[in-house]
Amino acid sequence: MMRKTSKIVSTLLFLVVAFTSVSAAEEKKKSKDDVEAIGDREVGKGMNFYSLEEEIALGKSLAQQVEQQSRILQDPVVTEFVNRVGQNLVRNSDAQVPFTIKVVDSDDVNAFALPGGFFFVNTGLILASETESELAGVMAHEIAHVAARHGTRNASKAELVNWLTIPLIFLGGPVGFGARSAAGLLIPMKFLQFSRGAEREADFLGLQYLYKTGYDPQAFIDFFEKIQAKEKGRPGSLSKAFSTHPMTPDRISAAQGEISTILPERPEYLVTTSEYDGVKDRLRVLQNRGRIEEGAESKDRPTLRRSTQPTPLPDATPSSEPSEDDEDSRPTLKRR
Repeated sequence: MMRKTSKIVSTLLFLVVAFTSVSAAEEKKKSKDDVEAIGDREVGKGMNFYSLEEEIALGKSLAQQVEQQSRILQDPVVTEFVNRVGQNLVRNSDAQVPFTIKVVDSDDVNAFALPGGFFFVNTGLILASETESELAGVMAHEIAHVAARHGTRNASKAELVNWLTIPLIFLGGPVGFGARSAAGLLIPMKFLQFSRGAEREADFLGLQYLYKTGYDPQAFIDFFEKIQAKEKGRPGSLSKAFSTHPMTPDRISAAQGEISTILPERPEYLVTTSEYDGVKDRLRVLQNRGRIEEGAESKDRPTLRRSTQPTPLPDATPSSEPSEDDEDSRPTLKRR
């Protein structure tokens, strides 16, 4: 009888340990700290009145407004490159929606992703970045906002506040009117302005997506530090750059901490490529051409005659023929 009881107890203990191990494994799988579980984690959870389908429809509507008010770059070489960088990051993210990525012809150093995966990257950002990994770092941060569904979660909170203030309005009190007005301001285009906690989460996730795609995660921090240094040297020159989510010292410190503690060390990271350099060269030529054309159309400026043989646009696509520059066309890697 004692042996039978002992067997039962042993079996129960085994089951408890096994269940605990499975639960721990499941928890690790769902943990946002586990880079290997990207795409199969509890990201984007929380109060949200929007289904994924509704989020995509909302984002599409907002994206149409952006396209009506902006000049979308049509150059196939630049747009294909930016789209490829972005889609590689999306594949290594927790995003549950497909992404549509377009380049906006704007000098502002910025990029923003709307709910539902509608992503706009300014030419100013491409030119301000110094390496492909810096550009990818900013893009990964914006992709993280979509993966975490920050836009529609923000809107849901605003709608809840809006709904809760309705009884106050019927009472005729000024408090109800004020609260309702404040909530209303958050709904239209405040899908791009997030709380400190949301920005921290986007930093946290974006660094992981950058790392998972093979880029140097340190590049994300390097880019913002360069932007801040330029702003200090010439106050106001970059005041619009990421004004909706400035990179504060505490965010930089937290990001550094994640790189050193959460991300497993790798022997090398992708820093940049010759294709990225070619895209930047091409953009500069396109911008110069645009300025010449604008100048020629102005009556207050001298008329300029364009050369019969225009400067050829640099081709960012690597040639299939071997050349002396083949070594220069290899990706730049940083070894650890």
